[in-house]
Amino acid sequence: MASNQYKLVIFDWDGTIMDSIDKIVNCIKCSAQSLNIAPPSDTAIKNIIGLSLEKAMAVLFPSHPTKQTALINAYKAHYKVDPTPTPVFDDVANVLNALKQNGAVLAIATGKGRDGLERLLDQSQLRHFFSATRTSNDAQSKPSPDMLYQLLAELGVSANEAVMIGDTQIDMAMGRAANMDRIGVTMGVHNAQQLSEYDPIATVDSYQQLQQVLIG
Repeated sequence: MASNQYKLVIFDWDGTIMDSIDKIVNCIKCSAQSLNIAPPSDTAIKNIIGLSLEKAMAVLFPSHPTKQTALINAYKAHYKVDPTPTPVFDDVANVLNALKQNGAVLAIATGKGRDGLERLLDQSQLRHFFSATRTSNDAQSKPSPDMLYQLLAELGVSANEAVMIGDTQIDMAMGRAANMDRIGVTMGVHNAQQLSEYDPIATVDSYQQLQQVLIG
């Protein structure tokens, strides 16, 4: 499909639209320490970003099955008060606007919970760009393609008319599972080489590059 003919452009949130990776890492470490559990490495934490919180904690703390709920609750509490800034990446609003002007429908597929996404859609003032959103509360966790299938169904678009944009191998795996084109962005967790293992049509280092790929 010609790059400017996607009817639907689906974005991940953390590490793709919002520069929130450092905050997530910090809050998971704090949640572990608050329960006297040794925190995982930064790399281990980054590699679970995109999973639902339940799945992420199970992967990060497999030897603490009885503390999963406490870890999740501690993480949510820390996230609300942690001072680490989470700016939207440069040019996001401009590029979202250009895509809309070009006739694309925009959507979100995130491992965040519904409450967290709703709060950040308002804080970032980006809500009006998106026609539909799916979170870990609404669908099976990535890399299951469930979120993407739900978005396609709601918006009446077929997989070959859509593209998934994300910063992690989890996002790329989800897009591939849905037989959907995908574009990797390198501002978040994984680098171009790691993203390229899932055959994206492109990897980009900025929103200006993303606009070049999608609109030209």
